[in-house]
Amino acid sequence: MKINNVGMTGVNPYNLQANKTGNIKESKVKSSDKVEISSAAKEMQQSSPILAARQARVDELKIQVEKGNYKLNAQATAKGLIDFYRK
Repeated sequence: MKINNVGMTGVNPYNLQANKTGNIKESKVKSSDKVEISSAAKEMQQSSPILAARQARVDELKIQVEKGNYKLNAQATAKGLIDFYRK
């Protein structure tokens, strides 16, 4: 007895899966991501005057150390450390 697959002639599961994958890839290409920075983040990115002043002070101290003109006040440093850790 011979059985013919009459109902399965146009069905190829691999081909159906490939078509679904192709549709997904096409939809991903069409969409694009968009990133926006909030106003708070933009404010944070701007350099503050405190950072500029601190950098200027650091540059000044570097020059003094390189020239050998920097004088360290040990008592003021020790007092500052004690005051800091007593809080």
